[in-house]
Amino acid sequence: MTAAADRIFTNADGHTLTDPDECFEAVAVRDGRIVRVGRASEVQFLEGVETDVVDLGGRTLLPGFIDAHTHMDVLGRRTVEADLADVAGPEEAVDAFAAHAEGADDWVLGFGYDESTWEESRYLTREDLDRVSEKRPVAAFREDLHVVSVNSVVLDRFAGDLPEQDVRTTNGKPTGVLVEDAVGVITDAIAPDAETTREYLLAAQSVALERGVTGVHDMIRNPHVPGIYRDLDLAGELDLRVRCNYWSDFLDAVSEAGLRTNHGSDRVRTGAIKTYTDGSIGGRTAKLSEPYADTDDTGAWVVGPDELRELADRVDAAGLQMTTHAIGDEAIETTLDTYDGIDPRRHRIEHAEVLTEALIERLGANEVVVSAQPNFHRWAREGGLYDTALGVERRERTNQFGALRAAGATLAFGSDCMPLDPLYGIEQAVTAPEPSQRLSVTEALQAYTLGSAYAGFDEGRLGTIEGGKRADFVVLDASPWEVPDAEIGRIDVAMTVVDGEIVVRNG
Repeated sequence: MTAAADRIFTNADGHTLTDPDECFEAVAVRDGRIVRVGRASEVQFLEGVETDVVDLGGRTLLPGFIDAHTHMDVLGRRTVEADLADVAGPEEAVDAFAAHAEGADDWVLGFGYDESTWEESRYLTREDLDRVSEKRPVAAFREDLHVVSVNSVVLDRFAGDLPEQDVRTTNGKPTGVLVEDAVGVITDAIAPDAETTREYLLAAQSVALERGVTGVHDMIRNPHVPGIYRDLDLAGELDLRVRCNYWSDFLDAVSEAGLRTNHGSDRVRTGAIKTYTDGSIGGRTAKLSEPYADTDDTGAWVVGPDELRELADRVDAAGLQMTTHAIGDEAIETTLDTYDGIDPRRHRIEHAEVLTEALIERLGANEVVVSAQPNFHRWAREGGLYDTALGVERRERTNQFGALRAAGATLAFGSDCMPLDPLYGIEQAVTAPEPSQRLSVTEALQAYTLGSAYAGFDEGRLGTIEGGKRADFVVLDASPWEVPDAEIGRIDVAMTVVDGEIVVRNG
């Protein structure tokens, strides 16, 4: 006799997101796994006396979103510190700091500003932040985390520690704008302790679940994070699935502990070793083959080709997956050259923003996963950041998801917390300005589900709604296939389900 289901979700506009996508009305769950998918009449026989039947009222049921590139402690910190994501210019940014400056014991922090969207399009400076406080250190991190603006207190406090080449100056005087390794000095200085990190991670988990995210690939630099995830898992307080992609600084510790990619529990697993090659377009530090449109520079190596090859050999020897931040076309080419020299272990390129036809062809023929951020398309509009920094021709070649998919590349979507919001990212992918950048709704959803699962070796248990897989779902108030493309990001998440348990229910 067939055992009854623990829970049945019925009256759904369900999509398996398999290829081709199949639709269904009901799905039955037992012990956290999917046991039946089909028409309501085909699932009803699994209803027992104690089965919880959830009527979705025709809402859209999809596999839970998996964000393939996040920084969860930073996301949590943004919920606590000054959030600068929506400020319209330097004046509003200074105002946003006001309440935080009054209550700060030492550092006054803000996160998420994007000067490319301001009418007065410039970085925040020491003069701006001196108005926040002339006594306490103030730091405002640009959205990409490759630029931080600081006040005079910070410049004085760290005068001997900041790499000269990463301190922007005017007429020989520091402007308060720091990039790359200098940002790392500030990041280390404000690193939270274990208790505060735990608060940040729980806050970030709440944000992710509210937005239908059931799994994240966290790019981990804070040494407290891995242990806190495992403690939360053991305590039954971790509702997300977390793949830990460790900063390259952790390679020796990970290797010496005997960890390998995919080691771990159902909720917390070891992922890749993460490194950089270049910086960011916003900071004009992404490594390009030709100069930026508004400077004579071609960007900078954060980790140069020789150092990258040495690291790749060490990662390969440790039997681990590798994931590499590469934004500019020269950085992407260097990363692919490096990967060609080591065993293929589903290695990843993070971002891959500035592409050429040759790189697209190469990525299509390679086993490398392209872990990309569709929300970056908001910079690809006419007059946006890419226009200013790269010029029209290269702007049209950024984030060519359609061309990559057509070439056979594997796409995994994430947010880089800019912002963490899959539906916003899917809207950007569907409405991208150039045909080579654009995906269909189904293709974009698949990149944010099965594509991200594949990037984490999880395609056998996550990413689609099929018998035997974990019961991780998101329920939407409207169908992304039926609303106007430009309104997909406004769809509300009605429910988030992990292992068949409803962890978020709105309305």
